[in-house]
Amino acid sequence: MAKMAASVVETGEDAFRKIFKFYKRRHPPPDFGDVIDFSKCVTNDKIVPVKLDPAAVSDGDAAKVGLHPVKDWRAFNLQGYPGFIFITNPFLRGSQPFWIRQCLKTYPLKPNVCNLDMHMSSADTQDIWAKSVPNLSFPSVGKREPRTLLERLRWVTLGYHYNWNSKTYSANHYTPFPTELHLLSSQIATACGFTGFNAEAGILNYYRSDSSLGIHVDESELDHSRPLLSFSFGQSAIFLLGGTHRQDAPTAMYMHSGDVMVMSGQSRLLYHAVPRIVPAHQEEALVESELRSWQGGAIVEQVSEEDWAVCSRYIRSSRINMTVRQVLGQGQSFPETPSLHQTEDEKNMKRRRYSDSPNIEETL
Repeated sequence: MAKMAASVVETGEDAFRKIFKFYKRRHPPPDFGDVIDFSKCVTNDKIVPVKLDPAAVSDGDAAKVGLHPVKDWRAFNLQGYPGFIFITNPFLRGSQPFWIRQCLKTYPLKPNVCNLDMHMSSADTQDIWAKSVPNLSFPSVGKREPRTLLERLRWVTLGYHYNWNSKTYSANHYTPFPTELHLLSSQIATACGFTGFNAEAGILNYYRSDSSLGIHVDESELDHSRPLLSFSFGQSAIFLLGGTHRQDAPTAMYMHSGDVMVMSGQSRLLYHAVPRIVPAHQEEALVESELRSWQGGAIVEQVSEEDWAVCSRYIRSSRINMTVRQVLGQGQSFPETPSLHQTEDEKNMKRRRYSDSPNIEETL
C-alpha cells in the first residue's frame, strides 16, 4: 500500500474507501509517488517478472490480432496477489487504433446494449458513431457544442448482456460475441496458461476525465475458475487492487493505453476500483501518431484517416476499458430466469440509475 495513502487510514475504518477517496480528490491533488508503474520495468520485492510460454501462441497468430510475439511481452506478478498478471502494452505499434475504433464505432451498434438505451429509443441509439461524427470530426470554434452521444456513452455490453439490476447474466439476453475480440482474448488467456478460454461476455466502460469506477468485485459469472481480462486504451488511470474484504487496503497502479490485466485464481474475486483518470505520459500518448505505421493484418485492419480523426479527438480526454469474461464453465447452464418483461417501476429505476452521469460508480 502506498505510504502516502496509508496515512489516511485509521484503525477500524474501510481502508479501501479511504484510499479510493485519497486518489480521487482534486484539491489538494494526491501524491502519486508510490503508485506502481509497470511500464518502467522496475522489479523489487513487490513486483515479480512472469515468464510466459512463448510457444503457447504462435507469432503469426499473435500478429493477427495486433500483438507482439509472446516472447517479447513484459508481464509481472504482484506479491500478495496470487493469479494477478499485468502485461505492459503487448500490442504491436499501430494496432491500438483498430481496437479503439471497434470500441467507439462498432461495439456500440445494435443489437448490443448501452447506457443510453435506458432513456432513449432504440432508433436514437442505433448508430451512435454516425450521430456523433459531425461534431467530433470538426470541433466548433468558440462556444462548445452540446455533448455528442459518443461523449455521453458510459458502458456497452456484449455477448451475454449483464443485467445491472439483478447483477446476473441469462440465456435469453444474448447477442453474438465479436469474433475478433474473442480471438484477442483467447490469445491473451492462452499465453497466460488458460487454454480453452471462451469469451462470452464483455463490459466496455467509457471514462471521461472526471469519471471513476466504484469499489466492486466481479462475481456474477457462474464459473470463477476462468480469468477476467481487462484491456485499457486512451488516457491512463489509477487502478486499485484490494483484498477479499473492504477493510483490506488496496495497492495502487497505473494502467496505460495498451496495458492488459489478467485476474485469475485468488485474485479473481478481489475488490478493485478506478478512482481517477490521469493524463497519459508523452510516450503513451504516441498512440495518436501510430496510425501511419500500421499497414493492417489478417484481422486488425488499418483505420481510415477519417475514422481516426474522430477516435483521436475522443481519446485526448477519455479512456476506454474492455473487460472480457467467460460466464459458463464446461457443462454449466443458466438457471431458469424470469420473463424479460419489466414493470414500469423497474424501467424507471433503470432510467434513474443510469441517467447521464459523469461517473461510472458501482456498476460492476
